[in-house]
Amino acid sequence: MLKFNKKKIPDYNFKQAVKKPIPVRCIQIDEPFMVETLEGEMHGKAGDWLIVGISGEMYPIDRVIFEKTYTLKSNKKSE
Repeated sequence: MLKFNKKKIPDYNFKQAVKKPIPVRCIQIDEPFMVETLEGEMHGKAGDWLIVGISGEMYPIDRVIFEKTYTLKSNKKSE
Protein backbone atom coordinates (compact mmCIF):
# COMPACT_ATOMS: atom_id res chain seq x y z
CA MET A 1 0.00 0.00 0.00
CA LEU A 2 1.35 3.44 -0.92
CA LYS A 3 1.65 5.97 1.86
CA PHE A 4 2.04 9.70 1.25
CA ASN A 5 3.48 12.03 3.87
CA LYS A 6 1.59 15.31 4.23
CA LYS A 7 4.91 17.22 4.38
CA LYS A 8 6.53 15.75 1.24
CA ILE A 9 4.99 15.83 -2.22
CA PRO A 10 6.03 12.70 -4.13
CA ASP A 11 8.24 13.05 -7.20
CA TYR A 12 5.62 12.09 -9.79
CA ASN A 13 4.82 13.66 -13.15
CA PHE A 14 1.60 15.33 -11.95
CA LYS A 15 -1.00 16.57 -14.45
CA GLN A 16 -2.75 19.85 -13.87
CA ALA A 17 -6.51 20.09 -13.51
CA VAL A 18 -9.02 22.81 -12.70
CA LYS A 19 -11.98 22.04 -10.46
CA LYS A 20 -15.29 22.40 -12.28
CA PRO A 21 -17.45 25.33 -11.22
CA ILE A 22 -20.23 23.40 -9.51
CA PRO A 23 -22.81 25.63 -7.84
CA VAL A 24 -23.67 24.84 -4.22
CA ARG A 25 -26.04 26.37 -1.73
CA CYS A 26 -24.37 27.87 1.33
CA ILE A 27 -25.00 29.87 4.48
CA GLN A 28 -22.63 31.26 7.08
CA ILE A 29 -23.53 30.03 10.58
CA ASP A 30 -22.92 32.39 13.53
CA GLU A 31 -22.57 29.74 16.24
CA PRO A 32 -20.85 26.35 16.59
CA PHE A 33 -22.77 23.58 14.79
CA MET A 34 -22.75 19.88 13.95
CA VAL A 35 -23.91 18.28 10.73
CA GLU A 36 -24.33 14.65 9.71
CA THR A 37 -22.28 14.13 6.53
CA LEU A 38 -21.62 11.15 4.28
CA GLU A 39 -18.41 10.62 6.32
CA GLY A 40 -20.09 10.93 9.74
CA GLU A 41 -20.62 13.83 12.14
CA MET A 42 -18.60 16.95 11.41
CA HIS A 43 -18.43 20.12 13.46
CA GLY A 44 -18.28 23.72 12.33
CA LYS A 45 -17.14 26.73 14.33
CA ALA A 46 -18.96 30.04 14.61
CA GLY A 47 -18.40 31.82 11.28
CA ASP A 48 -17.95 28.62 9.24
CA TRP A 49 -20.20 27.86 6.28
CA LEU A 50 -22.78 25.10 5.85
CA ILE A 51 -22.77 23.80 2.27
CA VAL A 52 -25.49 21.83 0.49
CA GLY A 53 -23.97 20.01 -2.49
CA ILE A 54 -25.51 19.02 -5.82
CA SER A 55 -26.82 15.72 -4.45
CA GLY A 56 -28.28 17.25 -1.27
CA GLU A 57 -25.29 16.30 0.87
CA MET A 58 -24.38 18.76 3.64
CA TYR A 59 -20.99 19.57 5.09
CA PRO A 60 -19.22 22.40 6.93
CA ILE A 61 -16.41 24.45 5.43
CA ASP A 62 -14.01 26.54 7.47
CA ARG A 63 -14.54 30.29 6.96
CA VAL A 64 -10.96 30.90 5.76
CA ILE A 65 -11.05 28.00 3.29
CA PHE A 66 -14.46 29.15 2.02
CA GLU A 67 -13.12 32.67 1.39
CA LYS A 68 -10.13 31.27 -0.54
CA THR A 69 -12.09 28.83 -2.71
CA TYR A 70 -15.64 30.15 -3.22
CA THR A 71 -17.16 33.28 -4.74
CA LEU A 72 -20.64 34.26 -3.61
CA LYS A 73 -23.12 35.00 -6.37
CA SER A 74 -25.56 37.86 -6.02
CA ASN A 75 -29.14 36.93 -5.14
CA LYS A 76 -30.47 39.98 -6.95
CA LYS A 77 -32.83 39.25 -9.82
CA SER A 78 -32.75 41.41 -12.92
CA GLU A 79 -35.74 43.68 -13.32
